[in-house]
Amino acid sequence: MYPLIRFAKEVLKFRNAPKLGPLETHVSTHRCWPWDLDPWIELNNGRTLTLYDLGRLPLAMRTGLSAVLRQTGWGITVAGNTTRYRRRIRAFNRFTMLSRMIGWDHRFFYIEQSMWRNGECCNHMLLRMACTGPKGIVPPEEVCAAMGTDPQSPALPGWVQGWIEADALRPWPPHIPEDARAALDAQG
Repeated sequence: MYPLIRFAKEVLKFRNAPKLGPLETHVSTHRCWPWDLDPWIELNNGRTLTLYDLGRLPLAMRTGLSAVLRQTGWGITVAGNTTRYRRRIRAFNRFTMLSRMIGWDHRFFYIEQSMWRNGECCNHMLLRMACTGPKGIVPPEEVCAAMGTDPQSPALPGWVQGWIEADALRPWPPHIPEDARAALDAQG
C-alpha cells in the first residue's frame, strides 16, 4: 500500500519550508517501519523506491514545480531509474534522504536521491522523469520557463550521460524468450 499518511506528513511538514532553487537539495528524515521490511528484516528494495517519492514530492513543492503543474494541468511521470544498494536499513532505523535535480535534456529531468544512515550512504538512485501534458511530454525548457527559471540545463555529469547512453542501447520492447512466449500468448 502506498504510504499516504507519510506522504501527507511530508507535505504538511514542508508546506512552509523555504523555497529551493531548481538545483538545490531537499533534505528529509524518515524511519524504517515494520511494514517497510522484506523477509530479511531490512528495508525492501521496492519500498525504497516508494519512499523516494517522499523526497521528490516535497522537492517539487519547494522548487515551485508543483504549483506550475497545478496551473498548467501537467503531470509528472517516472520514465526510468537505476538504484545502487550498499548498506542495510533495518526496522526502526532513522535515515536521511537527499533529493535534488541534477539537470535535464530535451525530454527528461534527472533527479539524484540517496539515503544516509550514520554518515554512510545506504543507497543511491538516479531517476529520469518527464512532465506530461495532453500532447505528451512537455519539453523541460518549457517547464523551466513556466517556473521562471533558466531553461538552460547545467552540464549533466559523465556518469549520468553514461547511463543515458547505456539505456538507449537497451531494446524496447524487450525480447520475449521462447520459453515464456506461450504464457504471454495465453494472456490474450
